Amino acid sequence: MKRFLVIAVPAFLLLSAILLAAFTWQHGNSKNHPSNAGPQLLKQVGSIELPGPKGKRFDYLTIDSSRHLLFSTHLGAGMLYAIDLRTNKLVKTFEDLPGIEGVELAPDVSKAYTSNWKEDKIGVIDLEKMAVIKKIPTESKPDGIAYAPPFHKIYVSDERAKAEAVVDVTKDEIITTIHFESETGNPRYDPVSRHVLVNLQFKNVIAEIDPATDKQVAEYPVGKCRGNHGMALDSEHRLAFLSCEENDLMTVFRLDTHEPIAYFPQAKGGDVIAFDPGLKRIYVACYDGAISVFQEDDPTHFRKLGDVPVQKKIHSLTIDPENHRVYVPEQEENGSPAAKIAVFEVVPPS
Repeated sequence: MKRFLVIAVPAFLLLSAILLAAFTWQHGNSKNHPSNAGPQLLKQVGSIELPGPKGKRFDYLTIDSSRHLLFSTHLGAGMLYAIDLRTNKLVKTFEDLPGIEGVELAPDVSKAYTSNWKEDKIGVIDLEKMAVIKKIPTESKPDGIAYAPPFHKIYVSDERAKAEAVVDVTKDEIITTIHFESETGNPRYDPVSRHVLVNLQFKNVIAEIDPATDKQVAEYPVGKCRGNHGMALDSEHRLAFLSCEENDLMTVFRLDTHEPIAYFPQAKGGDVIAFDPGLKRIYVACYDGAISVFQEDDPTHFRKLGDVPVQKKIHSLTIDPENHRVYVPEQEENGSPAAKIAVFEVVPPS
């Protein structure tokens, strides 16, 4: 009996080791072998170091293609960065913008507008002088911003005031404030309908505003989407893409029939969503450490391509339409505080 035990125990351990090695070889480990997670969709090709304090949250970005500038808001630092896209070099830091969340361009008047949450003001930047020239008091927690060029109006979501502040960019004054029965999420201007669309994230609907009158003309339910905060548009094909924060769905919504037509799971913590009209790709920045990527094959067919692992605590991204590069602000790197923007290129399908 003792002799059997001396032999059997090593044999059992040897058999276990062989089975474990075979399982590991066959199934791999997605953490250590990312190639097993699916096709590579994005490849990091650069990183832009920023001067603000590390570990502080970032928010929205936008691109001024005429000036080749990327504007990135550093919410936790109260700063706005202007970066030359041709060199990936920082050219200007705007300070004293407490709690800056959104930034939007009004190219026809050479201005940019910011939503400064911590002071409840809308900042006005002269893009010729590259200077903050005015601050406009607003209601409570200004967040997302949209510009309606034909009407020369900026729409700012006062999220906690359940409102949309309307700024005349020729006067830099709030000319009216539209109130709702819900906190306001991302607004977007649709050039086809010439209307502004606003996510009402507590009601799970999209509100439609006519800029000619600044009146709400309709509300549209967004189906299974809960907490519709982020919005991107494919106006040409009459589509809106929604990032649903409460149930981690990416929802495709038709702008002509005013109904959701598709739902896809996105990584946890989805926030800003962006659309690349050239590649027909949709990207969602997810706080849990991923960019969820989807493909619009045609206006009625869509598919999820995958979740690209990135640093945790990312909230936003933007796309350069000229070269399809994706810019992603990072407040940490492998768990350590950081202040930088990661630059990704699209990996062509093999």
